[in-house]
Amino acid sequence: MYPVIFSIGPITVYSFGVMLALAFLAAGHVLGRELARKGMDPELASSMVLWAAVGGLGGSRLLSIFDDWDGFLAHPLGFIFTGAGFVFYGGLLGGFLAVTLFIRARRLSWLRVSDSIAPGLALGQAIGRVGCLLAGDGDWGTPTTLPWGMRYPNAIIGWDSWVRTNGLPLDVRVHPAPIYETLGYGAVFLVLWSMRRTRQPDGMILWWYLLLSATVRFLVEFVRINPKVAFGLTEAQWISLALIALATVLIWRSTDGERVPAPVRVGSTGPPPA
Repeated sequence: MYPVIFSIGPITVYSFGVMLALAFLAAGHVLGRELARKGMDPELASSMVLWAAVGGLGGSRLLSIFDDWDGFLAHPLGFIFTGAGFVFYGGLLGGFLAVTLFIRARRLSWLRVSDSIAPGLALGQAIGRVGCLLAGDGDWGTPTTLPWGMRYPNAIIGWDSWVRTNGLPLDVRVHPAPIYETLGYGAVFLVLWSMRRTRQPDGMILWWYLLLSATVRFLVEFVRINPKVAFGLTEAQWISLALIALATVLIWRSTDGERVPAPVRVGSTGPPPA
């Protein structure tokens, strides 16, 4: 792994930070194109990305504190300002709340703007997970003998201590879970991007983003090392299931609202027969 790209004196450039910046830039570019296509100001994209970044980092950190309350109480400042331990679903919620405030302040349509955000968000996730892979921030998978299994000897989260704590051999290889997520979220982006070619009810692309991205995370969690919290599922899997259920209902309602009325028979002046 390559958590540090290079250092010049006191300046250190981290691979995770670089990939995170690229993820935001890519998401902002896609968002700008979508806003312009829908007749909105594409310059709003940069402001939304900034709000999403601030809200996302804050929400991610808050959920990580919730997950490790004892660790936070032991070292509160170190816990807050560490470069590790970000939780995606906390970031997703925090980012959406921040962007929602921005959308409301500009009196824009939340659903139309959110539909524009969704494809870029999936692309940003795909790129961001490359940063997780390079940094080795503890989201690797369970041991595997598959030919693409990897080791994380230079990880910013203690790889050696994890191996010893779990009684594993020093040469153990694990599932490269971030790669799986990159491939999954990349596929989600392609699906959402292609949906733009046909007319969709407002909100439909966002609902499909929630459904597909949550499905990707739910499946990848089976090979990640996150602890199980209930009925053999991780916290992320329970959140994913909630999002899948919510998105399914919203897609059904949006589709149901678009049903075409029954045609009236030619020459009839009354309503169609029951």
